[in-house]
Formats: sequence, C-alpha cells, structure tokens
Amino acid sequence: MRKLLFFLLLSASLVQAADKVEIYASSLETQDGLVYADGEVVVVYKEYYLNASRAIYNKESGILELFDNIRATHGLDYKILGDYARLNIAEKERLFQPFFMLEKNSKVWVSAQEGCAKDTFIEIESGIMSGCNPNNPLWKMEFTSSDYNTDTKWLNLYNTRIYIYDIPVFYTPYFGYSLDNTRRTGLLVPSVGISDKEGFYYEQSLYIAEHNWWDLEIKPQTRTNRGSGFYSTLRFLDSKISRGELTVGYFKEKQKYFLEEGLINDTHYGYNFKYNNGNFLNQWFNFDLTGQSALYVDVNNMNDVDYINLSTNDTTKKTTSTQILSRANLFYNTDNDYIGAYFKYYKDLLKESNEKTLQKLPTFQYHYYLDSLFKDKFLYNLDIQSNNIHRLVGKRVVQTDVNVPLTLQTSLFDEYINFSYTAQFYAQHSLFGGEEEYSSTDEYENGIFARQYNIFQASSQLTKAYENYTHVTGFGLRYTAGGNEYKDGFYEYNQNFCSDVLNKNDSRCEFYNVTNVDNELQVEFSQYIFDISSQQKVYHRLAQIISYEDAKSDAGELENELDYQITKSISYYNNMFYNYNEESFSKIFNKLSYIANGFNISLSHLYKDTFLKETDTYSPYTSYVTSSAVYTYDEHYSYKMKFDYDLETSLKKRAEIGFLYRKRCWDFGLRYVENNRPALTQSNSLSVYDRYLYITIVLKPLMSSQGPTKDTALRLPDVLKGS
Repeated sequence: MRKLLFFLLLSASLVQAADKVEIYASSLETQDGLVYADGEVVVVYKEYYLNASRAIYNKESGILELFDNIRATHGLDYKILGDYARLNIAEKERLFQPFFMLEKNSKVWVSAQEGCAKDTFIEIESGIMSGCNPNNPLWKMEFTSSDYNTDTKWLNLYNTRIYIYDIPVFYTPYFGYSLDNTRRTGLLVPSVGISDKEGFYYEQSLYIAEHNWWDLEIKPQTRTNRGSGFYSTLRFLDSKISRGELTVGYFKEKQKYFLEEGLINDTHYGYNFKYNNGNFLNQWFNFDLTGQSALYVDVNNMNDVDYINLSTNDTTKKTTSTQILSRANLFYNTDNDYIGAYFKYYKDLLKESNEKTLQKLPTFQYHYYLDSLFKDKFLYNLDIQSNNIHRLVGKRVVQTDVNVPLTLQTSLFDEYINFSYTAQFYAQHSLFGGEEEYSSTDEYENGIFARQYNIFQASSQLTKAYENYTHVTGFGLRYTAGGNEYKDGFYEYNQNFCSDVLNKNDSRCEFYNVTNVDNELQVEFSQYIFDISSQQKVYHRLAQIISYEDAKSDAGELENELDYQITKSISYYNNMFYNYNEESFSKIFNKLSYIANGFNISLSHLYKDTFLKETDTYSPYTSYVTSSAVYTYDEHYSYKMKFDYDLETSLKKRAEIGFLYRKRCWDFGLRYVENNRPALTQSNSLSVYDRYLYITIVLKPLMSSQGPTKDTALRLPDVLKGS
C-alpha cells in the first residue's frame, strides 16, 4: 500500500491550516494537479472515517471526490452510505449522493437522494426516515427536506407523511425528533381518542427543559363535545438532597354538556405540590447535626373529583377519591431518639364546606428507642404524641398520649421456651376548645385518663429437617391482665356511653379513642414447610382470643391464615375470621393464582359482615370479586383481561379486555374498558359508568424513551454541585 499522507497534508495545509486530510490507498496516479486513488481507499477527515472503492483529489481546489461503496462513520454515532461523495476542504462541506445515515443507538435510519454536511449540520433532500428494517419497513416517514445537527443529535423533517406499510395515516408540515435521550425542549407524543359523550379528545404536551435542574410540562387538551383545559407540571431540584413538583390544572365545561350531565360545577381546577428534603435542618439553618433530618410535603386542593378524572384520558390509571389529604411530615432521628411533627388536612369533595371536618394540625411525637439493661434481660422505651385535633366550627381538642412499656424477658429449658413480662403504662390528657351547639359543658370537660396493665408472653419454635423438606412450628401464648385505671373529667363522663359500639357516631365520641383492655388470652399456632431449595411451600397460622371479663370466658373471633404454594405454578391464599357469638364468618378472603406457560391468572373474592343492622342506606355485607388474566403467547402477542364485580350491589366495577402486538419497531394494541368512577352530579349520583375503546400505536423509537422526554432524570444545578 502506498501512502500520500505527506503530500496531502502539505496540500491541505495550503487550503486551511486548521484542517487536514489523510488518504490511504492501494494505488495512485497523479496527472494535471489531480490525484487518482484506487482500491480500498480510506480517508480520515476530522472525526470522519470514509471508505470507498476509488477517489480523486484536486490539489488546487481542495475538493476530494469518492466513488462506489462509500461508508462514513462520524465518531460512534452513525454511518453514511452512498455511491458518490464530495469533500470541499476549503468550504468545509461534505456531499453524499445518494445519502443513507444510520444512528447506532436509536436504530433510526434516513435515506435520501442527497445529503450535504457543513460543520455540524447536515442538509438532506427528499427522503425517508424509519426505525424498522430498511427492506419493506412497517412504518416510515417521507419528507421533502430535512436537517440534522450532529452535536445536539436533533433531526428536523419538513412536509412529513407518516405511512403504515404503504398506507398514509398522518401529515404534518414539521416534525422534530432527538436521536438521543438528552433532556431538551420540544413536543412530546400527543394523546388522541374518541368518546360518544365527550367527542374527539386531543392532548399535545409541550416539554420545556432549558436548564438541567428544572423542567416544565404543559398539557393543553380539548374534548370537542365537553370542553377544554390544561394541566401543567413544574419539576425542580433545588439542591443535591431536595426536589419538588408543582402541578396545576383547569378545565372548562361546555354549557350543553354541563346541563345534560347534571354536573355541580362547570369548571374544574386544582393543584398539587410535592417537596422532599433529606437534610433540611443542616441545610436551611446551618446546623452541624450528626443525626438524620427529613421533610416531606404533599399538598392537594381541588374543587371536585372531575379535576382528577380529566387529568388523563384513561381514568383506570388514576385513583379517584371523594376525600383528599394534604400533609407535611418532618423529623429528626438519632440512634437513641426520634422527634417528629406531622400535619394532616382532610377535604371532603362532596361537602360544600369543610369547616366542621376534623384536622390534625399538627401532631408532635417524641420516641426513645428500645434500650436494655442487665444483659438484655430488661427492655424499655418511651413514646409521647400530642395531637392538635382542630376544626373551624365545633369542638376541638389537644390530646397527648404517653406510652411506657417495661419488659423483663428470659429463656427456659435451654432456650426451648421464651418468656417475657411487660408492665404497660399508658396515659392520655385532653384539653378542649371551641363550642358545641347542643351539649352540656360536662361532656367536654378537660380530663386525664391513666392505665397500667400487664402482658405475659410465652413462645416456642421448633425446626425439624427431613429428606425433601423442612418443617418449622411455632406456638405462642399472650395473656393480658387489666390493672389499674384513673379517669376524670371527659373520660369519666363519657366512658360508658362511648364504649357502646352503637354510639360510635355520636359527636362527643369522635374524641373518645381510648379502647378497653380486657383480661384475655391470645393463643397462636404457626407452621412453615420449606422444600429442599428453601422455598416456602406452606405457611399456616391459627389465632384465638379468649376473654375472661365478668368472671366468665368468652371466645373472640378465630382467625385462620393459609398460604399454600400448591405447585410451582399454582398458589392459594386464604384468610378468614369466625365469630362464635354470631355463629358466622365476619371475613373470608380467598385468592387463587396461576403463573406458567405465558399465563398470569388471578381470581379473588372478599366477603365481610359487620353484623350491624341493615338500613336503606347501609349494608353490613361486602362481597367483591376481582379477577385478571394476562397471556403472553410469544414475544409479539399478549392478551389481557380484568373483571371486578360487587356481588352485594350487583354492580360491575370494572371490565377490560384487549391485546398488544409488539415488534422491534412498533407496537399496536386494542383495549375495551368499562370503568365505574366517582363524579359529583346534581342528581346525587356519586359515580359515572364510562366505556372506552383504547387504540395504542407506538412507532419505535419515536414514541419510546428516545427524544424529548420528561422521564429523563433531572440533574443538579452547576452552582450546587460543589456545595
């Protein structure tokens, strides 16, 4: 092989000292200022590596032409293939005819009649782009012109037609796409749908990420028969240990839809703010504390439940509740102590005003962790909580609870039996405020309740290994003996009245949360069976409480729990409670699962009976069936089914059936969904039954994680990296 390196370096330096071209070839000829290279030509120009069958270099103009079987690699990102290429060293231009570019990471390719590159830009004329196999692609995008930035990896297409096979399905005058996952400003994949009630649905998200420590997503939407609105989310990192998120939304109903559906509100709006900080005490107050501190905030507000329903076109992906909770938690924790403060604010969306709703603003807690004396024979800890149970209208109270357990423990008979005794000390103080309209002052007199009771526990656990399995059994006894009590004021006046379950909804009992401690014995038996590979095959537990109040024994509910791995594919779980007094089960839950051969099937049933009196508005029974099935036929086809049904009310809660077809470069799915969701209407109906047909089309990688995406993690601000 002959080299022209020394000659071409000199020639290129005459054109521009900053650029140089290296050419390697099997043979060459020079004639009238032209250099002809043949056979395995390799050209190195800046970050380009070009291969061709032959080449011609004009020493005077600095133009290098390549012919036949051209391959070009720019760094590690893409290849350009063609029959003809021209490099103008003086103008820093590269021309390829025809043009073919393959981006290695995203597997996106572009084929065109001509591509001209200058500096970091490539101008492309009349071509096709796709992520599928170039031979008969499943989808493709044809365009009249395009440009690509090799630094930012951003590709622009103009006058674009999208084809599924050879069928045109969409046109857009402009389409921009990133060939890597760098966070950047741009349009996200739109969401479209159609409903017989709400009409055509269209949502187009704009994603703004001008800095690496914050981003903003704006999601305007329209529902042609219902109305239009927007939701927007701002995410930010304000330090290495903290981040936050603010979401706001607004939707305006069309008057016709508002009247026909009998809605309470013709506008729906709200916000949500989340923030957490992993060391706020040291960061905000310049402390030098060695313990752990943290702050978590989750504040929600909205005028009705449709604010949640309208935030997505798939209501099955949102849990809609008629009551929302705002909270803020902060704590400081060391090896020995824990100090916390918790704020909770409840809002019932079905009430016109929440001025009578009880709030916890705030709760303070101090906890001294479990400590020991006398070689772990004596254990003790301390917990204090003070709750400010507040509301704007009506009585309110500050309740402080103190718990002090003192435990002696030992083992007997060479640790075959473990024994412990606990002296439990508990006290609560209530300080009332506010006014109650229909009550005497004695009902809400400040008061103190104190109690000391005793707990005796004995337990044993035995393990026996067999040839093919291991059997573990456990037996436990827990006897609780009531001790001494002291009560005055509020507790003395209301104890008997509020201890009756029939009075639990009375206004004065909403502050009475002291439970009775009965003289009772709890007996518990448990067993485990493990196979030879230490996988659990059987877990079984029986628990029985026997009460010894009023000089007679009374058996409480018997609990039975079983988790049985019948085979590698089939499992069964059961949990039930039997009430002797009612001679009936108060709860039965069964679940059967099958996972094998591409199937994932689950069927469960819950039955509950509170044994309270049935009324026109209240049923003591719950009977609910849930089921789901997923079948993955192969790497391409999967099928899905869900069905939830309330047997007590004869109401279908949810039904779904669909399939998904996956290929390397696209997905296609179809789902039919029926969903019962909460809604606020003038007819006092608290739910709306929706029926949807969802069509999923994913053109990979355009609609996957590549391109402008809010899923890419935020990065720390540069000014904070060194803090």
